[in-house]
Amino acid sequence: MKSRVIIVDDHPIFRMGMGELLNQEEDFIVCGLAEDIASARKVIEDESPDLAIVDITLAGDNGLDLVKELSKQRSSLLILVLSMHDEQVWAERAIRAGARGYIMKKEASENVISALRNIRNGKIHVSHSIMERFLDRLQMQPDTPAAPTVDLLTDRELEVFRLIGSGLSTREIAERMKLGLKTIGTYRDRVKQKLGLKNAAELSRRAVLWTEKDYFKSNKS
Repeated sequence: MKSRVIIVDDHPIFRMGMGELLNQEEDFIVCGLAEDIASARKVIEDESPDLAIVDITLAGDNGLDLVKELSKQRSSLLILVLSMHDEQVWAERAIRAGARGYIMKKEASENVISALRNIRNGKIHVSHSIMERFLDRLQMQPDTPAAPTVDLLTDRELEVFRLIGSGLSTREIAERMKLGLKTIGTYRDRVKQKLGLKNAAELSRRAVLWTEKDYFKSNKS
């Protein structure tokens, strides 16, 4: 029997290409495509897929919110997060959210089939370097002081930080995340506190540098 797969990604060409790739395999069939959380919910309700490929950045949504929702409501649905964002930042968050694997888009054509088969067989699929990082973290002494990095931020705080680094204003971030201005202000304050930043200028500068670094890592060969 073929495993039924839904692809949730906001790039039509990528959805189509990934669909063609999977449909060429004897053990997979794509049963639905979606660009955002609302359309993904409908397709999943109608088609009851076995596997879902979910991007982090969707049309006006954060894919991790969908991963968390599905992991609670449809525990039998196995999720592979596939994203352009740096795995050093996002892979562990995706696994904590309920995904069974994480791969970067630049590796998709080579690894997505094996990743889907691994998670279907009950395994966690991440890169070797990420698995080593997981193991290192487990072996860390509890008294080891943590440096102020983005690892300290919650998923929502990191999303606000990323959008600040992309040049969006507080109002634009609020509209993008469908939250109030006061809520976004609270997130900004928490990010500043956790990262040891003194003011809005330092926050903006740090966010821009981090976002550029994330983009570079995601696109270098």
